[in-house]
Amino acid sequence: MASRMILSPARRLANVVSTRSITTQVLATQCATIKDEITHTGQFYEANDYRNARFVNATKVVNPNWAIKLIDELPIVKSEQRVVCCDGGTDPALGHPKVYIIW
Repeated sequence: MASRMILSPARRLANVVSTRSITTQVLATQCATIKDEITHTGQFYEANDYRNARFVNATKVVNPNWAIKLIDELPIVKSEQRVVCCDGGTDPALGHPKVYIIW
């Protein structure tokens, strides 16, 4: 009986080791091809890049209004004063703080 108790854990371990198997089933889902738009910083991911995982359930949203384009649309306002300020326009809901430019 004592020998049976000693051999029992060894047999259990042997059974566990022998029943190991390698799964051949693919557990990952296939991701749809993501249309990757280039951002203003030049960020672009290849189709097989792991960083595309954040866009599996959502689309990548890139703002088409790049700051450099918006700056080019506004004309330059010349001033002879040493201190000028920008209050962000007439709409305070935009959240633009008053910015002083000192020359």
